[in-house]
Amino acid sequence: MNKMTLEKLQLNEFKEMVKVHCVSSLGKDLIDKLSPSKNLSVVKRRLNENKEAKNVLLNSNHIPLEGLFNIYSTIEKVEKGMVLDPLELIKVEDFLRGCKKIKQFMNEKEFYGPTLSSYSLNIAECDFIENEINYSIKGNKVDSNSSKELKKIRRNIEVCEDKIKERLNKFLTSSSNKRYIQEFIISKRNDRYVIPIKSSYKNEVDGTILDSSSKGTTVFIEPNNVSKFSLELIRLRAEESIEEYKILSYLTELIFEKLAEIKLNVEIIGEYDMVFAKAKYSLNNKCVTPLVNNKGYIKIIKGKHPLLKGRVVPLDFEIGKAYRSLIITGPNAGGKTLSLKTVGLLTLIAQCGFDISAEGDTEISVFENIFVDIGDNQSIENALSTFSSHIKNIAEIMNSSNKSTLVLFDEIGSGTEPNEGASLAIAILEEFYHMGCILVASTHYGEIKNFADMHPEFENAGMLFDKETLEPLYKLVIGKSEDSNALFISKKMGIRDKVLSRAELYINKKQYNLELVKKSKIEQKDEVEETYIIKNDYSIGDKVFLLEQDDYAIIHKEADKFNNVEVLYNDEFIKMNIKKIKLYLKASQLYPDGYDINSLFTSYENRKLEKDIKRGSKKALKNIQKEIKNNKLK
Repeated sequence: MNKMTLEKLQLNEFKEMVKVHCVSSLGKDLIDKLSPSKNLSVVKRRLNENKEAKNVLLNSNHIPLEGLFNIYSTIEKVEKGMVLDPLELIKVEDFLRGCKKIKQFMNEKEFYGPTLSSYSLNIAECDFIENEINYSIKGNKVDSNSSKELKKIRRNIEVCEDKIKERLNKFLTSSSNKRYIQEFIISKRNDRYVIPIKSSYKNEVDGTILDSSSKGTTVFIEPNNVSKFSLELIRLRAEESIEEYKILSYLTELIFEKLAEIKLNVEIIGEYDMVFAKAKYSLNNKCVTPLVNNKGYIKIIKGKHPLLKGRVVPLDFEIGKAYRSLIITGPNAGGKTLSLKTVGLLTLIAQCGFDISAEGDTEISVFENIFVDIGDNQSIENALSTFSSHIKNIAEIMNSSNKSTLVLFDEIGSGTEPNEGASLAIAILEEFYHMGCILVASTHYGEIKNFADMHPEFENAGMLFDKETLEPLYKLVIGKSEDSNALFISKKMGIRDKVLSRAELYINKKQYNLELVKKSKIEQKDEVEETYIIKNDYSIGDKVFLLEQDDYAIIHKEADKFNNVEVLYNDEFIKMNIKKIKLYLKASQLYPDGYDINSLFTSYENRKLEKDIKRGSKKALKNIQKEIKNNKLK
């Protein structure tokens, strides 16, 4: 199953809740390894185990799994040829004894759990190993009665130690030695018996110095009269260690011979621990064992997201029969994403073999793949925007999907221009439909809702919203779409009523208020540049505002094909693009009917000509000569 799907739907967090009910790491390890199965028969077997385990729990005082620890590390040592120590052997003995108990218990519960009971038939009873360990190991060490030789050696050790202690006691009670002794006790250093002697008298006492105190005021001396017994004791202890090793090797060999059976026992005990943990979780959380199919049909009755605490609004959901694609709409924070996650997680945990938080007759389909596109996956490292990351994920999902795939999309097509986003989303939804996938998607786009209304195998669903209290109800209703309720939510968040009224007008009629605020000329010029809509309707004589010059002019020639007009400004004719001017007053508003507009410019031309002649302009003289010549020709 896709790793991102498991992370997004929080399957591992759910497993942690179930693992609490395990009694050993054996069951916990199996739950960690448990993954959604694509095989319908495997899922049915897992769910049937839950039913039987719950029956057993309800008809038992307790399950005798206590004390059944994980002995895999001990088994590995045996496989490597290492000899087990007494503590490890006791652990194996406890485990084998526990296996026998659980086998007997499950045999007695065959009526309540026939399948689970049959697993116990494979548990090997290793009574001989259990008895041998019990006989040989007592008090976390090899017992003296485990062999005649060991018993003899230890008796000799006791005799030898008694002789040493007898001589040392005589040394301590001798009045002649009293001044040498630091403390009147028998001590041990390096497993040899010694007397604490004042360091100033260390050369006065016949014996071997084996140690000294940290301050150097005391030395620990083994008197010469016990040296031969100390050497004898060392020899006896070496013999004891050899004999103990023989016994530990013998017991380890017994385990090695039955290693395959013991490993199978470990697997079965781990399975029982996991199954009963699942059953305990189910009973404690009032879960049900769902029906399952592989037809893509999902019907959830009052399902709840298992990770949510407190009062949770249950989810009623269905897909896969009358329609194979569902489009969920509704307000932000209204529960659309939670609905997607609930459907996805309940499907995953059912395929893992867990009971689900729902009511009876709930049915879950087994899928080969479950894919999700939920949340913001933008990547700074790969320079991917939110939209790009979503599309990249969707492309990967599309390449990996087949007809046995559940696809969950949250806010499909969002993050880009709405028209393009909605159109792309519809095309994507169509493609997944043609591939045979079961598809659930949430959206705010009206175009997608309309598409779902028209398509025979798409269905709309909406998250209810209380318009009186302005609160989402977190309840999904299939068969009707819901609005995003952005205006209601905005009202709740404190947006002014007049702003909301204009927004509603714009939504319904698409008529926008383009009036400008009265400001200073500079501010007004900046705003005009940004908001003025370009129109090519200027006439000769119109008074216009020149945006760059921040002044007024008169239109002399109407716009050409390049949208350039000629205006009279400061007694000069200049060309201006209509983007750089704004109409101030039409000529019809400035002059009476029948007024000769051209006279505005003629008088100006004459005045200009006089000025040019006075200053001796050659261009002006040529124009006069040209005009005289033209008049003669006439």
